[in-house]
Order: sequence, then structure tokens, then C-alpha cells
Amino acid sequence: MVNQNSKQSTIGPMVIIGALFFIFGFVTWLNSLLIPYLRIACQLTEVQSYFVTFAFYIAYLVMAPVSTWVLNRFGFKKGMSISLGIMALGALLFIPAAFSRTYLLFLLGLFIMGGGLAILQTASNPYITIIGPVETAAKRISIMGICNKFAGAAAPIILGMFLNLSEADKVTKQIDSMSASEYTAALDQIALQVVNPYIGIVIVLILLSLWISRANLPEVQGDEEETSNHHTISEDKKSVWDFPHVILGFITLFCYVGVEVLAGDTIIAYGVSQGISLDDAKFFTGFTMVAMVVGYIIGIITIPKYLAQDRALKFCAILGIIFTAGIVFTTGITSLLFVALLGLANSLIWPAIWPLALKGVGKFTSAASGLLVMGIAGGAVIPLLYGQIAHVVGSHSAYWIALPCYLMILYYSGTGHRVGLKK
Repeated sequence: MVNQNSKQSTIGPMVIIGALFFIFGFVTWLNSLLIPYLRIACQLTEVQSYFVTFAFYIAYLVMAPVSTWVLNRFGFKKGMSISLGIMALGALLFIPAAFSRTYLLFLLGLFIMGGGLAILQTASNPYITIIGPVETAAKRISIMGICNKFAGAAAPIILGMFLNLSEADKVTKQIDSMSASEYTAALDQIALQVVNPYIGIVIVLILLSLWISRANLPEVQGDEEETSNHHTISEDKKSVWDFPHVILGFITLFCYVGVEVLAGDTIIAYGVSQGISLDDAKFFTGFTMVAMVVGYIIGIITIPKYLAQDRALKFCAILGIIFTAGIVFTTGITSLLFVALLGLANSLIWPAIWPLALKGVGKFTSAASGLLVMGIAGGAVIPLLYGQIAHVVGSHSAYWIALPCYLMILYYSGTGHRVGLKK
């Protein structure tokens, strides 16, 4: 068991877990550039291009039972090492996918990477909650979030350095003046540009897997969760389904991840739809990530000394509602700015939901974490619905889909996280 009062037992694991948060932030937010990029390389419609997010995030739902089994069978530490190996396998599939320019193979690679991340998230989020006092869990998760979002800001820019985006833009504009064979050859060259960066990703993931397997990480069993009031609510429970606040937490996480991915993964394509070149639009996801980092820093300073976790959640939900209205009631750069500002609204939602949802679950921590991670499937469903709606009413008005999500988050911040915990 981890000594929650020992800084020595907390700082070391936080450094290692922080490195993991950086990696899955980097891998996750590559999708924001892959969506418009693969739309060109694989000749996709707008709706088809959003299957990038669907394939990646639906893996969290499919792999949730596997995640729980892996952690119960191998423990948190080995489980994280295994997950990195699975992610490396998914990244490896990008190489034959690029050579054959086969969209389904790209999607399979993304699904496998998402499956590995499902295990990694199932282990790392409760781990960072368990290794210290639960009252400051949101602060620790906020620190992890900074690692994640710095990676998210860097990911599309770094990938963009390997991809000739101006050439991709040029090909789409010159399609009428090119023969079929010239157009096919140009698309083949565009697709092959992802090979080198993904070879690098495979190597990094394998090295990280080996590092984690040998790292001095304290093992936790999942039943160390304890609040200052010594909750014993889990003693008479038979399964995770006996905790209504966990189930509502799953729904809230589903909505939250949906709007987080919506803000980060659609902003580049939305910018292109507003007449901005893909080479310039690749920086837009970085703006969203910077806004999230600002929110994380605010959380680190204020939680729990000045701001309770549930109040931080409520404040973010209200900001989300305001910024969503700002997106659809403005146009051009102003509207794009409001999409980026959703990053600020989203910043403290994830750090606040986890400790609130895991409160009092005790020995069911692993199972509750597995259920919560299933909520990440919201990143598969909501952006895809956005793509469908955008096809009908336009990408601008389609952002209304975020409103009911923020309303659910607002409900959980006030009443939802207390359901079933009252005596």
C-alpha cells in the first residue's frame, strides 16, 4: 500500500505517470490533424473523416472489460507496460496502411492504439488518485493534465513538420487540372508522409513499455481509496452497479470527453471550412490545448484551498455553456476563438469528475475505473454526430451539440455526484 503522507512515495510515481500522460496526450491529439489529412489522402467525405475519432475512442468502450481483467491479472504497473506494447502495435499498422492508402487499415491501427490507451487510462487515472489524499486528487490530475495538453499542443505541429500540408492543399485545388493517374500518384505520396513519424512513435512506445516494466512504481491493489471522513459505503455493496454516483459519473465523462474531443479534433477542419489553409490551421489545436493548460494551472493553485472540486466542475460547465453559445452566435475568427476557449471550460472537468466518482467505492475502485473509462467512448460518438449534423446544417451550427453535454456536467457538479452517498 502507498503511504499517502509520504512525499517520497508520491513524487517519483507522479514523474513516471506524468511521462505516460504526455505520451497518451501526444498520441490522442494527433487525430486533430489526421482528420483533415486522411480526408485528402483517402478521398473521404466530412462524415467519413470523423471515423478517425470514432475508431480511436470506441476502443475505450469495447476494451473496458479487457482493461479491468488485465489490471486484476497483472496489476497496475505491468498493466501499464502491456498497454504501451499494444499501442506500439497499433502505430505499426500505419506503415502498411500508408503504403496501400487503405482507410480501414488506418482505422484498425487507431482502434488498437485506442485499446492500449484504454488499459493505460484505466490504470493511470485511479493510480494518481490513490497515491495521495483524495481531497487533493484534482490538483494531482491537473498536473498530469498539463503534461497531457502540452503534448496535445505539440502533436499536430510536430506531425505537421513531417507532412507537406501545403502540397496536400495544392493537390485538392488542382484536381480538375490533373489526370486520374497523376492525382492517384499525388495522393500516394501524401499518404506515405506518415510513415516516418509513426515509426518514431513505435520506437518510443516500446522503449516506454520497457522503462515502466523496470520502474520503481509502488503497486496498488485498487482498495486504498480513503477520504478524510473514512467512508465505508462500499462495505455492503456487491458490484460497481450499486453506486449510482459512479454510473452518473460514467454518463458525465461520456459527455465531457465528447465535447473535449469536439473542441480539439474539429477546430482544424472547422478553420479550413472558414477558408484558412491546412498548413496554417494545424496550429489551432494548440490554442485549445493552451487554454486547457491555463485552466489546469488555475486548478493547481486553487484546489482545494480556495475551490472545492465540485464547485470547479460547476464553474467549468457554466463556461462551456457560454462558450458554446459564443461559437454559434459569432462567425469567422471570433467563432474559432470560442472553439479554442472550450479548452478552458473543459480543463478542470476531468480532474474533478474522477475523485468525485471514485469517492467511497473502496474495493471496487478497479471496476469503477473501468466503467468510467468506458465513458471515453463519448469521444467516438459525439464528434461523429457533429459530422453528421454538419453535413446537414453546416459545421458552424453543428456546435450546438455541445450544449446538452455541458448541461449534464452541470447537473453532476451539483446533485449527480451525491446520488447514493447520502445516508
